[in-house]
Amino acid sequence: MLYWLGLVLKNHIFLFNVLRYITFRALMAVILSFLITLALSPIFMRKVTALNRLYGGYVREDTPEAHSKKKFVPSMGGLIIILSLELASILLMRLDIAQTWIMAFTVLGFAAVGFIDDFAKLKNKKGISAKAKMLGQIVVSFISALLLYFVMHIDTHIYFPFFKSLKLDLGYFYIVFTMLVLIATSNAVNLTDGLDGLAIVPAMTTAFALGIISYVAGNSILAKYLEIHYVENAGELAIFGMAIVGAGLGFLWFNSFPAQMFMGDVGSLGLGAALGMLAIMSKQELSLIIAGGVFVIEALSVIIQVSVFKITKGKRVFKMAPIHHHFELNGTPEPKIVVRIWIVSILLAIFTIATLKLR
Repeated sequence: MLYWLGLVLKNHIFLFNVLRYITFRALMAVILSFLITLALSPIFMRKVTALNRLYGGYVREDTPEAHSKKKFVPSMGGLIIILSLELASILLMRLDIAQTWIMAFTVLGFAAVGFIDDFAKLKNKKGISAKAKMLGQIVVSFISALLLYFVMHIDTHIYFPFFKSLKLDLGYFYIVFTMLVLIATSNAVNLTDGLDGLAIVPAMTTAFALGIISYVAGNSILAKYLEIHYVENAGELAIFGMAIVGAGLGFLWFNSFPAQMFMGDVGSLGLGAALGMLAIMSKQELSLIIAGGVFVIEALSVIIQVSVFKITKGKRVFKMAPIHHHFELNGTPEPKIVVRIWIVSILLAIFTIATLKLR
């Protein structure tokens, strides 16, 4: 929206010329989404705290006993994250390209599934059934995949990091692949969201790395120089990535230890879908595995725990999964676990960006 305002007014007011540039709008997205989150969060926390007390509070099942003291901390803070990054993105991204609207739909769709589950948890303490939750994700991801394939006409090749010309064409199977990426990423972020401030920083670092790569992929000169696949209009995705960073910083203001609110499934599923879509639209699906390595490890720890438990009929690899609860039960203080995982996520983001030169 502001992009078009800049085009109209640039000849009359010189300062509006800067709105043409993706870099300026990306930086503005950080600031704008941060301010929106910071302004709306106190109001939101008061409303949801009242709801929590009305329904008796909620704490996740299969968490250490110490987490019971968090039952009245307001959840669903992800609503503010999603609202902030969507507003900032629509204001600052170009509205004449498919990427903007497909991204908005996907994030809102996954967030809606999470919101329904979160709201149900307030009443029945269990939320909607796992089957219903997965069905919602399948429906949203399927529509998103169809939009990418038939409206955006996305390239169906997968490009491999570290290799200049290695690629694999999935054809129609790319629709299924897109669904798998979106569902896997959203659920991985959801599993990671178990300690104060734990999930939001890796989401921010992953979004930052993918935002930088999107900008490069959308710039024909830089893409050619670094020998990565050029994607038309991918640079606009950098604005969405930076909006996640800004909204995440605003949320972290209240979510850092001891947390004043949690993101809930509405935030984790919405953010996970956003990260998955950033990687898909910039043709960096495999780079997502590196940048979002923290989410991969958390999800794998659950898969390993469940698999071993079923195969051995009762044995466990970890004291509790996801793995952050294992560290917690080993006696490591919650803030130390969180900060160490933040450090790992920052290093993974830096390495992901560095892979642009390792080809």
